Amino acid sequence: MIMQSPHKDLYWPKPAEIREVIEENSQIKTFVLAFVDRQYNASFTYQPGQFMMVSVPHCGEAPISVSSTPMNAGAIHLSVRRAGGLTAALHDMKKGDVVGLRGPYGRPFPMASLTDRDLLFVAGGIGLAPLRSVINTCLATGHDRRITILYGSRTPSDIAFKKDLTTWGQTAKVSCLLTVDRSEPGWDGEVGLVTSLFEHCSLDPDETKALVCGPPMMIRAVLAELAHRGFADENIITTMERHMKCGVGICRHCHMDDKLVCKDGPVFTLEELKRLNVFELRG
Repeated sequence: MIMQSPHKDLYWPKPAEIREVIEENSQIKTFVLAFVDRQYNASFTYQPGQFMMVSVPHCGEAPISVSSTPMNAGAIHLSVRRAGGLTAALHDMKKGDVVGLRGPYGRPFPMASLTDRDLLFVAGGIGLAPLRSVINTCLATGHDRRITILYGSRTPSDIAFKKDLTTWGQTAKVSCLLTVDRSEPGWDGEVGLVTSLFEHCSLDPDETKALVCGPPMMIRAVLAELAHRGFADENIITTMERHMKCGVGICRHCHMDDKLVCKDGPVFTLEELKRLNVFELRG
């Protein structure tokens, strides 16, 4: 008798159709997906901060953060930066093509703890993708405290999620500030690191939760700036990147000491990360 693995379904991707492809910049595309199984698609739920394992035949599988809000049921947005074989294959796909999805996986952002606080979002590049899910969820649920969004990009041409950034900047109680590392003709905005935008903000560290996502070097700089400004470790929340294989805590490929990014994260507070030996947070 052939024994079935108890973990078979955990590794079995469900087919999902690409309904729309949104070109965010030359390197980032957002794929709007819906599961082919309509009943499953209608019941599918996730939370901001979780990720999906995305597979393309003959190209492998990779974790991609959800960039949409669960408030808009029936479709899921995955924003993908071209960075390797699988992501290049995704970028070549078009509306109507089918990929494999399994998930959602990971510990989400602690949304309940954000409701009665001012919120500061600091992102660089594709790092805005998981924070986009949080921001739009907060706005959709009527968050009535102040929201500050700081976003850094390499150049003005590299700015992603332009439509969202414009909408957020026009929303009451939301302050949206941008900066670029290198200017281009026609750009009259800020030039410099994303930490330079703190000079234009009025933040009360005792009343504010800070959510950070971006390249490791940017995260280090932002965490140092937040500490300098008096933010407590438990009020700083970030996401960690590790090369995840299974997504469900079996292979332990994404371990950080005794924690697994796929199950114990990818969302962590700075307080939690300080208990771990995490390279990205060393000065």
